[in-house]
Amino acid sequence: MDLGLSGKVALITASSGGIGMNVAKRLASEGADVVLLARSAEKLETLAATFRDEYGVRALPVVGSMLETSDHDRLFAAIKDEFGRLDIAIVNTGRPPSPLRSALDETDRSRWHQSYDTLLSCVIEITQRAHPLMSANSWGRMIAITSASVHLAMPHHALSTVFRAGVEAYMKHLSSEIGKDGITVNCVAPALIDSSHREAAVSYSPEQTARRREMSAMKRLGTHEELASVVTFLASVPAGFVTGESIRVDGGMVTAALHR
Repeated sequence: MDLGLSGKVALITASSGGIGMNVAKRLASEGADVVLLARSAEKLETLAATFRDEYGVRALPVVGSMLETSDHDRLFAAIKDEFGRLDIAIVNTGRPPSPLRSALDETDRSRWHQSYDTLLSCVIEITQRAHPLMSANSWGRMIAITSASVHLAMPHHALSTVFRAGVEAYMKHLSSEIGKDGITVNCVAPALIDSSHREAAVSYSPEQTARRREMSAMKRLGTHEELASVVTFLASVPAGFVTGESIRVDGGMVTAALHR
C-alpha cells in the first residue's frame, strides 16, 4: 500500500530514542522528510545523518525542550525556514516523575505540576503552533502518543493517566474543530511495549516483564516497530477519514481485563 507520505514534512517530538525515534524512522522509510526535536544534540545529529543516508530524505534536527516556549519558537522558525510547511505532527512526550506512587500518596503538588507540563501542556502548545502551517495547505495529521492506562486504570499510574486522559479529551475536541481544515486528529495509546532498550534505571526486571506478558491477550510484548506502524498509518493519506479516535496498541490488554 502506498501511504502517500513521500515528500510530506513530519515533526516528531522527543525523538532521540524509544517511541519517537522509531516513529521517525518508520516515517522516513516511507519517504517523509522529518523534523526531530529532543534535548540531545549528539543523538539527533546521528539520527538525522542516518535517515538522510538510508532513506534519502531531508532530516532537520532541532535541539530543544518540549517544556520551553522559547524552544518552540526556534522549532517552528526552523521548520518554516527549512520547509515552509508542516504536514504531520507526532506529539510524543516525556515521562512523569519517578518513582510512580499510588494516587493518594501523590501529595507533592510539584509532581502534579511537573506532570501537567510534561504530559499535557506541551501537547496543547505544539498542536496550536502546528495548526496554521497545516491549515494553510488544507491538509494535516496530528497524532498524540498517550497510554492504554487511560482506558484501564493501572496501579501507581495516576500522574501519567490523569494528564494523558486530558490529552485524549483535548485531541477529541480539537478534531471536531479543525476537521474542516483537512486535518485529522488522533491518539495512539500503547502499553506492554518491549522496554529492553531503556536504561537499567527505568527498564523492567525479568519478573516485571513476565507479569506484563501475562497481561497481554497475546502473551507477549509488543515491538516498537508494531507501534510505529500504527502511528504511521494514521499519518498517511489512506487514513484521511479517521479522526477523533484513540487507537490502543496493547496486545489486547484492556479488552482482556474487561472480560475477565
